[in-house]
Amino acid sequence: MTLALYESPCDDLDELEPQATSLDTVKVLHVINGEHYAGAERVQDLLALTLPEFGYSADFACLKPGKFAAARRATGARLFALPMRHPLDLRPAFRLARLARRGGYALLHSHTPRAALIGRLAARLAGLPLVHHVHSPTVADTTHRAKRWLNGLSEWATIHRSAALITVSRTLQDYVERRGLSARVVRVVHNGVPSAGPLRDREPPHGAWTLGMIALFRPRKGIEILLQALAQLRGDGNELRLRAVGQFETPAYEREIQALVDRLELREAIDWTGFTTNVAEELQHMDLFVLPSLFGEGLPMVVLEAMAAGIPIVATRVEGVPEAICDGIDGLLAEPNDVASLAAQLRRIIAGEVEWSQLRDHAHRRQADEFSDRAMAAGVAAVYSEVLAGC
Repeated sequence: MTLALYESPCDDLDELEPQATSLDTVKVLHVINGEHYAGAERVQDLLALTLPEFGYSADFACLKPGKFAAARRATGARLFALPMRHPLDLRPAFRLARLARRGGYALLHSHTPRAALIGRLAARLAGLPLVHHVHSPTVADTTHRAKRWLNGLSEWATIHRSAALITVSRTLQDYVERRGLSARVVRVVHNGVPSAGPLRDREPPHGAWTLGMIALFRPRKGIEILLQALAQLRGDGNELRLRAVGQFETPAYEREIQALVDRLELREAIDWTGFTTNVAEELQHMDLFVLPSLFGEGLPMVVLEAMAAGIPIVATRVEGVPEAICDGIDGLLAEPNDVASLAAQLRRIIAGEVEWSQLRDHAHRRQADEFSDRAMAAGVAAVYSEVLAGC
């Protein structure tokens, strides 16, 4: 039996031996999807970079190998491909269990409903504890009804037997407890990003403004609402452009959005830059960062990255977003799926009713104090230690 390893053509599991790490860390195997490199994947990548400081090292097993392999920063972590042929294909669980035993891993850490399904079976086979990470409300993660039902069923069936559950916000803690999970196994560990150091001097925009959005563009991200708000504000005489960073989830959805762009006559007002791994660089081209999500946000990494960069934020009041953004202090919050509300909040900053420089200063300081990558890693490491102490 062979297992694909990204750094080499394949690895024979019969010859796979535990690898010592330079810091003599406890080894954790993260079970992920891996087809995208968006918010949850940035969390996984940052954990692999920062966990060694707290006594743990991370490797990855990908069930849907894709963009994560090339985009990740933690290239020192081993990355195995265990592709699932369909959502109910359980065969990778047996390969994962064998990998975990022979690789000397102390526990498994899953990050999606699909990963929880495979991780739970593999953990039982290998005799290891499973920690599961809830990045967003699974039953609201997609607009596809059948996928919502399947994801919710998979999540419910697996997380109830996890040794610990990490939620990225208090809102998600409430969500999993409403689904019947005991509060004693749930731990809130807020997402975090690297702090950018002292805030660079920057003058408020004068005249022309560049709005920015960074996302994996899919229906729940609400770009339709932002486009309509942009058209409304431009129609009122405001000189605005949109810088849209990211890829579309499907070609069909991209065609739908581009048709809306044409109907709103915004073709010349939008720069579509495509996917990037350099979020910090893209943020420097924006005067305001906008996240118009309709639902399904745990604690958005891109909001924390905008805070770190000192880019004022207008976001919608969904799930964990208000845990990062104090309305009127760190940014402004609009109502979801409400063009008028989003346009009104954007107008407040553009018109100078809310101080642009003050928003960026407060957000920058709050990110450094409460939402750093080190704080996130320390919280996750504490959960690992608690779980292993109870084994």
